[in-house]
Amino acid sequence: MSKSRQLHLNAFIHDIGHHEAAWRLPESRPLDTVNVEHYISVAQLAEAAKFDSVFFADGPALLGDPRYRPVGILEPLTLLGALAVSTSRIGLIATASTTYDEPYNLARRFASLDHISRGRVGWNIVTTASNDAARNFGLDDQALHRNRYERAEEFLQVATKLWDSWEDGARIADKQAGVFADAEQIHSIDHSGEFFQVAGPLNVPRTPQGRPLLVQAGSSLSGRIFAGRWAEAVFTAQRSLAEGQEFYADLKQRAEEAGRRREDITILPGIVPAIGSTEAEAREREQEFEELIIPAYGLRQLSQFFGVDLSDAELDAPLPEVPEEDQIEGHKSRSTLVAELARREHLTVRQLIGRLGGGRGHRTFAGTPEQLADDLELWLENGAADGFNIMAPAIPGDLQTFIDHVLPILRARGLFREDYEGDTLREHYGAERPENSLAALSEVAA
Repeated sequence: MSKSRQLHLNAFIHDIGHHEAAWRLPESRPLDTVNVEHYISVAQLAEAAKFDSVFFADGPALLGDPRYRPVGILEPLTLLGALAVSTSRIGLIATASTTYDEPYNLARRFASLDHISRGRVGWNIVTTASNDAARNFGLDDQALHRNRYERAEEFLQVATKLWDSWEDGARIADKQAGVFADAEQIHSIDHSGEFFQVAGPLNVPRTPQGRPLLVQAGSSLSGRIFAGRWAEAVFTAQRSLAEGQEFYADLKQRAEEAGRRREDITILPGIVPAIGSTEAEAREREQEFEELIIPAYGLRQLSQFFGVDLSDAELDAPLPEVPEEDQIEGHKSRSTLVAELARREHLTVRQLIGRLGGGRGHRTFAGTPEQLADDLELWLENGAADGFNIMAPAIPGDLQTFIDHVLPILRARGLFREDYEGDTLREHYGAERPENSLAALSEVAA
């Protein structure tokens, strides 16, 4: 299935907003972080606007300081079950970890959700860089970056074989003959590897999409190699057009080197938009958030990026010396992005915290709807993006503003769909339904 040069848009739903101070706005409802009706209404809002998908991040630990920001959130795979029966067309993407899950259980959950949603589920694959998470699973520290990606590689090998363990025609349901399924079309996988021993088959039949859309969010060298082999969509955090072009070209090339087509991987940089009818109004909106930032929370976030304690850093001084990327086992690419931003623009710690408050390193944009539409089109037409991960500073308000004022401009330019053309998430992204690898092997053997 070929893709037109229209934008793919994903709505990244981060509780009540991506800006760390969104919960302090007068209109915010901070207790909605665990209110399912809030998430249903936001998903329905994005679906009415014809977004490709909604996406939920996750981690198996209490990340952040509960004194300064809402941090208790719903587990996203559970949440997708509610959204699947409350929407009908929009894609539903949840994050799950290859480090703290087992392939059989996770493959089963995603297969179940794909059936429930009739083919609208995607998996954002992460390896989880967090010592806090490690300690929740009986470990003293997180696994080495290299080892996490080695486990992730084998995890995907197992999961894809499990999703293929039922052929599409395995269920016969022949009442007269008394045969429900053709056992020859249900395959054990008998996987034996370094990390996993899994017999299979999966106890869920093959799904409408064959398997969920595979999404990845990591820009380190290991992340790029992994994405080139597996990812069908990539959520990323490039801050300039040149950086976006470099990442885009690199990922497309890696897909080709893995035996895939360039169009088999969709690149979606994140953008945090502050929109106003004038530039001055947009800057005022941005400033409204920054004035509500709590510095102690920002310092904690910086400490997590770099894996060192920066809680006593001088706010009005430059960023102190921090570890280089090769010394960090956690957020490798994001730590480099943050350090380079501080050095390139000669930011104080206070200014850096302000820049990161909206998107934790993702690109922020303040301007009019026309200026934002121009910017998105520039990235699309100049080989830096296939679409964008829209990260509204406050949700639902800033997402509604984007829908009401930016989408009409994009549609007038022919850059975004008027309506859905397919029913599955794969169809929205132009991703083909994968062939069943075990069925192909069975045919060769026969």
